[in-house]
Amino acid sequence: MDLWIIITLIAASAQTVRFMLQKHLKSTRLSTAGATFARFIYSAPLVAVIAVSYVVISGQGAPGIPPAFWAYAVTGGIAQIVATMCVVAIFAHRNFAVGITFKKTEVILAALVGLIVLGEGVSLLALVAIVIGLVGVLLLSDPPKAEGRWAQRIFNRASGLGLLSGVLFAVSGVGYRGASLSLETGDAFYRAIVTLAFVTAFQTAIMAVWLVWRERGEIMRVLASWRVAGLVGVTSMIGSIGWFTAFTLQTVALVKAVGQIELVLSLMAATLFFKETISAREWQGLGFLAISIVMLVLVT
Repeated sequence: MDLWIIITLIAASAQTVRFMLQKHLKSTRLSTAGATFARFIYSAPLVAVIAVSYVVISGQGAPGIPPAFWAYAVTGGIAQIVATMCVVAIFAHRNFAVGITFKKTEVILAALVGLIVLGEGVSLLALVAIVIGLVGVLLLSDPPKAEGRWAQRIFNRASGLGLLSGVLFAVSGVGYRGASLSLETGDAFYRAIVTLAFVTAFQTAIMAVWLVWRERGEIMRVLASWRVAGLVGVTSMIGSIGWFTAFTLQTVALVKAVGQIELVLSLMAATLFFKETISAREWQGLGFLAISIVMLVLVT
């Protein structure tokens, strides 16, 4: 099994735990923006320490950063923030499930954006595996009891927000890969950790300005919730290092496709921790996802 696949599986697992912790923070103590900020404020310092330590210990020296790095990294960072805001906005709609379904098209969109921006395509078998995975995601995301006619469920503001978030998440992933590949020197982990250190610092600053402007006092609530929020930061750091390293080693579309195992882990968490049951349709979706991931492991 290729290294990038193992790293992606670790990243997806860490992200699942992070979302569970953020859900707890959101439901008990913090606003949506505050729970999001907890991810950055507690992970950015840890990432910076790891980045500096690795640069020194590995003896690879300070990175030579070309202008293209800043363009890719800033674009990716902003795209990820706006995409997250789109997902949050979806929850204001009764038909948010369809919007989330459109958000999950980010795997296909990542393949398209990667081809346009970086000139990176995927093999025919890998594309078939991605499409099979998309079928599984659609089965998992769009519940059979969703309200309204098909046309009403598809053509609405929630769907537009979901599709926009999918595009922006694809742009952010491709931006991060472009930034890491633009660095002039360093091994894969070196490029990934340097890129991540800049992006998390940038996003922390942006989110802090937003909270000071729009939600006064929320930053202090995040700091006061350091026990759980700190764990959010640690799991976020582990997941982000994994994603950025995988993006450096492999195309974004393939990484995101394998990363859809996060949906499987989320359903397992819902069953084990929240005592929810898995429907027949969800089992079908899991089956398609499993086939997709196994195919990707075998053909890449």
